[in-house]
Amino acid sequence: MVTAPPGGSLSVDVVVIGGGHAGCEAAAAAARAGARTLLLTQHVATIGEMSCNPSFGGVGKGTLVREIDAMDGVMGRVVDNAGIQFRVLNRSKGPAVQGPRAQADRDLYKVYMRQALGAIPNLCVFEDSAEDVMVEGESWAEEARKASDAAVRVIGAYAHVSKPTGHGTQVRVPQIAGVVTGSGVHIHAKKVVITTGTFLRGMVHIGKDKYPAGRHQRDSADVEPPSVGLAKTLERLQFPMSRLTTGTPPRLDTRSINYDGLEVQPSDDPPVPFSYLNDERGVLQRDRLVCCHMTFTTKATHDVINAHRHLLPSFLGNEGKGQGPRYCPAIEKKVIRFPDKESHHIWLEPEGLTTNTVYPNGINTAFPPEVQLTMLRTIPGLEHVDMVRCEP
Repeated sequence: MVTAPPGGSLSVDVVVIGGGHAGCEAAAAAARAGARTLLLTQHVATIGEMSCNPSFGGVGKGTLVREIDAMDGVMGRVVDNAGIQFRVLNRSKGPAVQGPRAQADRDLYKVYMRQALGAIPNLCVFEDSAEDVMVEGESWAEEARKASDAAVRVIGAYAHVSKPTGHGTQVRVPQIAGVVTGSGVHIHAKKVVITTGTFLRGMVHIGKDKYPAGRHQRDSADVEPPSVGLAKTLERLQFPMSRLTTGTPPRLDTRSINYDGLEVQPSDDPPVPFSYLNDERGVLQRDRLVCCHMTFTTKATHDVINAHRHLLPSFLGNEGKGQGPRYCPAIEKKVIRFPDKESHHIWLEPEGLTTNTVYPNGINTAFPPEVQLTMLRTIPGLEHVDMVRCEP
């Protein structure tokens, strides 16, 4: 890790803002290419933090991780070290629709990710927030924008919008010059990669309550602050901005779950690693693999959801509905969208080898805590469940 006094300066080739999955891969890729790279993160201790479900892959996403691994990415190798359950989904179908998936130990994943990044030459880490982007010739932006709008345009084979072929040789174009941190350090760089995840002016919703946060700290009611200054910078520079939503389920105490009668989902034997480099070695935790279990919602679950829909948050954007990802919709959206469906699957997934916390995959929600608990206790195996923490 590098340091600099408040108000000081550093000089690198590339700055990557954010230490999540995308930031770790971007920083590693830039450094591998020979660029002097700085990974800027609010907290070094949260590099590689798995904010939501501690899992990798699945249909489509598993193929993406494999493709990143083929380009010498790090996440496939790291999850092979930290994974505690491995399954190939759709194994009975053809290879095109199969999807490797792994459940990881949160703590082990962070340990092995930091080790992987620490072994890469040209890569350093700096602990601070990103508050502003330095731009040389920012006053030229409007002139460059008009030239872009007037330029000859082409339509790419995979693009839905046309793109300018160029600005013209006489047009002055603003240039990235680096990042200003929360402590006033100026990090000079010609390239800046922004991978802020949920932090960009993030807002947490639990029922009708809301408060600014990038995310909750794990196993704590405390939050990590959102990135407000950087969001204002992107607005000032007229980047397109919109509001996305993503939900996460309440975490459960495994000691309060009755697993009798639930479908057991063991790891594949032998487990298939994500990284091609580990085809011969296999996965590191192969002697410590765990089982997941599957349960389902009931009519009583859906009745609780429908009776309390008026307590759900009102979001900004998308007509107050929130624009969420297609691959993990909230349980209330599934109940509303498929009113004739009697149940929805829920997978009970351990979050690590040394924790009692279970992630109930498939029941993302933003109901108030008391509604979340009532809903959970209508689900087989969870009749007497205790929540470790409700989630937004």
